Amino acid sequence: MTEAQTGRRAGPDGGRGPDGEPGEERGRPVRWKVIFVTLLVLAALGAVTWVVLGSRLLVVRHVEVTGAELAPHDRIVAAAGIHIGRPMARLATGEIRERVERLREVESAEIERHWPGTVRIVVRERVPVAVFERDGRHHRIDRHGVVVADGEDRPSGLPTLTVAAPGPSDKATLAALTVLSDLPERLKGKLREVAATGPEAVTLHMAGGQTVVWGAAERAEEKIRLLDALWRTAAGRAVRTADVSSPEVLKTK
Repeated sequence: MTEAQTGRRAGPDGGRGPDGEPGEERGRPVRWKVIFVTLLVLAALGAVTWVVLGSRLLVVRHVEVTGAELAPHDRIVAAAGIHIGRPMARLATGEIRERVERLREVESAEIERHWPGTVRIVVRERVPVAVFERDGRHHRIDRHGVVVADGEDRPSGLPTLTVAAPGPSDKATLAALTVLSDLPERLKGKLREVAATGPEAVTLHMAGGQTVVWGAAERAEEKIRLLDALWRTAAGRAVRTADVSSPEVLKTK
């Protein structure tokens, strides 16, 4: 049979490799090496997956809470719903965060994994800025109008909030709290009460007996400058009522 009839071209050594072995025989060790390495990699991946997801080596053993003062530690842990012994990698941190943030004292939370077995809940609590009384209890409220704590005793260091229906959806409440948040510390320290009959009718009652008719929450910087200039003078310190609702015209009594 001729070369043309076979359809193959023989090499100078008759189809054998440089070492005299057929080419097919030379390829077998290479294929076995590839198969062996592939199996080894798959086994390693399977072992890692088992350790992370299925074994008892990387499971939740401790739950820590930081940043909490108003909310009790045990209540935060209970709200988080983290089960001891659950694989760390299987924790749904987003769902845990949402559960913790439903607590009234919590403004935001972060869930951190600390390998091999600790989960840390980092809490940023709401900050009370005022207090109001209802049904014989004193309720501390943050700048968004959310009640963060309540008790029978009135907490010290917070001004009284006087509105008809305190809450996060009440416009008068939000206007009063906006004014309160915009005040510099030098004025907050002298404030006894912030009252509002509507979103454009905020009044401040100072510890020294002065009354400030603030009006709407807008133009806070101008109104603060007017008050500072007024109270720097002897005559201004004798004023009992200052109306800064229209900063263009200061009215006093």
